[in-house]
Order: sequence, then C-alpha cells, then structure tokens
Amino acid sequence: MADVIRIRGMRFWGKHGAPPLEREKSQPIDLDIELDVDLRPAAGSDQLADAVDYAKIYETCERIVTTRSFALLEALALACLHAVLEDRRIRSATIRVRKPRLLDGATPEVELTRTNPM
Repeated sequence: MADVIRIRGMRFWGKHGAPPLEREKSQPIDLDIELDVDLRPAAGSDQLADAVDYAKIYETCERIVTTRSFALLEALALACLHAVLEDRRIRSATIRVRKPRLLDGATPEVELTRTNPM
C-alpha cells in the first residue's frame, strides 16, 4: 500500500490565462497536490529531516503561481509538478489546478500526474 501526503485548498493569486487581458491582474488559483512517498522513515524517526516538508511544497507552489505567468493551467500545473519532483523521495505526484472565477458559474480544473524518473 502506498503512503500519501495531500495538501488541499491552497489558494494563491496569480496572473494566468490565454487571453492577455486575463494576465493583467491577479486572480485566484486553487491547487490540491497528492504525493506518493514512503513515509516509513519519517514515521519511524519523528524527524523533519526524514520527511517531505509540507511547508516547502506549499512555498514552492506559491512561488510558481505568484511569480510566473502561464497562458494555460496545464503549463502551470506541470511547472509545479517538475519543481515538487526535484525531491527524489517523492515517487509520483498528482496536482489539480482550478481557476474559480473564470467561467460564469463553473470552475475549470486540470489534473496532471507525473512519476519521478529516479
């Protein structure tokens, strides 16, 4: 059975969208991430050094959303995944990225999963 870390409900403000007008001002971008990682070392030692640091994952996603600009949610999601998978302890990751204010009454969401090329 796989061990999983989930970080849900991340909301950051960024300038993303296919039309240039959407990239003129910040808008909310919501992210959820799921990490497939062996949690036995951290569970056994109770030491942060043996764990995937949730705060660093959050900060990584925040930095990408708030400092870069993408036309597509797919590209934003992939950039976050590539950055997160730099930690070789993470076997794979799934990210969901939503743009809640884009469509009248509907929220588009993309989901990407990538495996770490150990």
